[in-house]
Amino acid sequence: MTRSALVTLKITRIAPQVRGSLALLAHLAHLALLALSALALAGCATLGNPPASDAGTSDALLATSQSNLTSLGEVIAKHPDDPQAYNMRGSVYGQAGHNDQALADFNKAISLDPNYAQAYANRALIYRKINKIDLALADDNKALTIDADYAPAYVGRGIVYREQGHPTEALNDFDKAIALKPDNGDAYYNRGLLYQSRQQHQFAIDDFSTAIGLQNDNAEPWIARALSYLAIGDNKSAASDLDQAVQLDPQNARAWTSRGLAYERLGHNDKAAGSYAKALNISDKYAPAKAGFARVGGKVGQSYPTF
Repeated sequence: MTRSALVTLKITRIAPQVRGSLALLAHLAHLALLALSALALAGCATLGNPPASDAGTSDALLATSQSNLTSLGEVIAKHPDDPQAYNMRGSVYGQAGHNDQALADFNKAISLDPNYAQAYANRALIYRKINKIDLALADDNKALTIDADYAPAYVGRGIVYREQGHPTEALNDFDKAIALKPDNGDAYYNRGLLYQSRQQHQFAIDDFSTAIGLQNDNAEPWIARALSYLAIGDNKSAASDLDQAVQLDPQNARAWTSRGLAYERLGHNDKAAGSYAKALNISDKYAPAKAGFARVGGKVGQSYPTF
């Protein structure tokens, strides 16, 4: 199918891809995103049938994870006392959403090397994912006690502070991470989210733009910048960013829904309906997409343009 093809609303629930960035294996996220962007967007769909790109996307991500797990398993078999190998395998497990296995590997890495700052920071990320915020904070603090210049731990702790409602402490940590590592895209992205939550949208846009420049194959900064553009009424720029986001992450219902809103505001109701339909094809109970689809007069079974 081509980008100009149509999308039809169907009712199929597709589990979203697990996303995130672990401190030591950021290159795995890069590989996964390349796999996603290499696959064509499903240009059309029919009621009750899954999008054509789903199987390819899942297979590509599974192959990436399994290949790394196999390789790291071989390393661990040969070097069972190597904390770095456990830390790296834990990162792969974390990427794949296997939180228990990830925690087990990070625990092992830390037991072998109690001064392994990266393993503490990585374990903190998993604790955040499973909503054990206090444990995440303790691990980030421990990592920074071991290595006061370890930028990813400042980013992780800043996220915890932001989620706990401590914006000043969060800002200080993001600023520190950027001072230590000015090319840390995660730091700019998360500081941008903090500015966005405080309605400081121009600061947020600046930070998201920097994050995009540093990691432009990651959909999340594009989505975030688009939301700030929507907040200040720059709907054209928002639509442009969301065009890019849905190509980078075709199974992101939030991106498609936000894109629908941007095109709705621009008066392109057919394209808006196509974006909302695409979101509902991914998650048929996603309330913002359902509301948007109804708002622009979308009808189940009818085809709409996506691009």
